[in-house]
Amino acid sequence: MTAETDTAASPDALEKQISQGDPFAIFGEWLALAERKEPNDPNAMAIATAGSDGLPDVRMVLMKEYDERGFVFYTNTESQKGQELAQNMQASGVLHWKSLRRQVRFRGPVELVTEAEADAYFASRPRDSRIGAWASQQSRPLESRFALEKAVAKQALRFGIGEVPRPPYWTGYRIRPLYIEFWMDRPFRLHDRHIFRRDQPDGSWTTERFYP
Repeated sequence: MTAETDTAASPDALEKQISQGDPFAIFGEWLALAERKEPNDPNAMAIATAGSDGLPDVRMVLMKEYDERGFVFYTNTESQKGQELAQNMQASGVLHWKSLRRQVRFRGPVELVTEAEADAYFASRPRDSRIGAWASQQSRPLESRFALEKAVAKQALRFGIGEVPRPPYWTGYRIRPLYIEFWMDRPFRLHDRHIFRRDQPDGSWTTERFYP
């Protein structure tokens, strides 16, 4: 790290950021640092959902967008997580950057992104990924690897060299956090934990510190 980066990543810098009351600004700086230092997928995050049975499921996805409204990921709405979200539009997530020894976790209600947002992101994906979205019956039983490859070949032939549109069952979800926690490793397990809370997605934040 450069001296400037060391200063920006220091606990004192975090204390100053916390006092300014904008968790998304802090998240942006942490993510930018992770993009420079984390070896793989700095935007990888674990997402936990629970359907009507109340049992939680968690899996890794890629966070594709964030702003003051929340954190966005994209998936097949007929997948396990899509079905659980249809039953219970709430989720929690965490991004953990092992090389930086810090993490951010959050939870809140979930909303669908707009059709325009979903179309724009889908169009930005590699062509093979777009074809794969049509071929995969995500989270459902698969008889063999060959069956998947056959489905991919069928969809590739279907679209030829033409445009590959977004499937009607593929879209994005935005987690609108009511709680965000920033965790930073400190010596002897005396870690820093700073909490942002609000009562509703458009509300004002309050802050507090937790014991590690």
